Order: sequence, then structure tokens, then C-alpha cells
Amino acid sequence: MARATRVSTAGGGRTRPARGADHIYEHLKSMAITFAIRPDTRVNEVELSKALNVSRTPLREALNRLMVEGFLTRAPNKGFIGRSLDAKQIYDLYELRRVLETSIVRIACERASDEELGRIEEFVRKSIRNREKTDAVGLLALDEQFHERVAELTRNPEMVHALKAINARIHFVRWLDMKRRYTQQDHLRIVRALRARKVAKAVKLVEEHISRRLDQIVEVIRMGFAEIYTRDQSAAK
Repeated sequence: MARATRVSTAGGGRTRPARGADHIYEHLKSMAITFAIRPDTRVNEVELSKALNVSRTPLREALNRLMVEGFLTRAPNKGFIGRSLDAKQIYDLYELRRVLETSIVRIACERASDEELGRIEEFVRKSIRNREKTDAVGLLALDEQFHERVAELTRNPEMVHALKAINARIHFVRWLDMKRRYTQQDHLRIVRALRARKVAKAVKLVEEHISRRLDQIVEVIRMGFAEIYTRDQSAAK
């Protein structure tokens, strides 16, 4: 039976001012991405509307959007339910990401200019120089920026949109993984292959970069549950 999610807001538990529908959606999406809405727990809409100081109508609209995007599910007589932290689903998303990103590097290798690839290489080198003073959140932001910037070189906005959608759904798992490893050296090898127009090598490097994560998903999921419930216990104190 799904338990109701207890609402936690930043700022010492202060009530947030009511804002537009997009703001409500973005705030709830952030909660869903980081599993502040706990896995397999019922969303308490009354408590949530009070905590965010919003009416039920825009709240319900935002929750429906998140359900369509895969961040929530809905059960009869229970309402909205936090998405599962499920190893099979995460594996499937990583597998989809691998297929998408190998296509992205193939197309980017054909369409990107030398100047564009040079700017991405400088971005990666700057990330490497600053990595020792960058926390896991910052490292993940840099990681996502790299992959999305390469996707933009395809000149195909649908590919960029699809990659961002996948990244949002695996953001929490990637953050946990980022706490354990650096990825910028992989990025540097990928962009060097792109600059040399070695498409087969770039594809192989991307496949290896993503496949290493596939082998460790179960372990990272265990870390995820530990992180969620440790965080909940700390918030309850």
C-alpha cells in the first residue's frame, strides 16, 4: 500500500509564495527528480498545495504533466504516486541513452564545425582544471552540459529534447554515480575523436562511457535508497 509523501520545502519549512503554473511544475519536477517525492509513495495533494501556497488546479495540472513525462504514476482511488527507483527502468533508460548518444556523435561528427568542437574541447579542459574544487552536483551539471552541447551540434532539436528528457529521469542515479568518479577524461577522448573526424572511434568511446554505468546500476540503486531514507531521517530530526 502506497504511503503518503511528506512534503519538505527549503528555507526552514517556510511556505513558498504562489507563482505561475510553470514555476509550480518546475518545483515539483525538481522534487521528483531528486526523489523528494519518495518512491512508491502517494502524493498528498492537500499538504502539497499548502506547503507551496498554491491552489489545487495548477497543482493538479503540474502533477499530470509529470505523470505524462514518467516522473509520477497514478493509481485508482490513490491518486498520484512517486515513481519507483527501479533497476530495470533505470537500465532501460541507460540503454536508450546509449542508442541515442551514439547516433548523436555520428551526426555531430558530420555536421559540427572545427570551431564548435574546439569550444567544446576547451569547455572540457576547463572542467578538468576545476574538478578538484567541484562537488558532485557541479560535476553532474558539467557532465550534462557536455553531452547536451554535443547533441546541439547535430542541428536536430528533437535529439536535444530527447536527451534532456532521459537525463532528467536518470539525474538522481547519475548524481550518485558522480559522487564516486570523474568523467571528464572520457569526455576529452570523445571530443578529440570528433575533432579528428574519427566517427567509429567516437561512437565506441561513447558506448564504453555509458556501458560502464549499465554494469553498476544495481549497486547505485542500493546507494539511492540509502540516500533517500538517510535524508528523510535527517529532515525529521
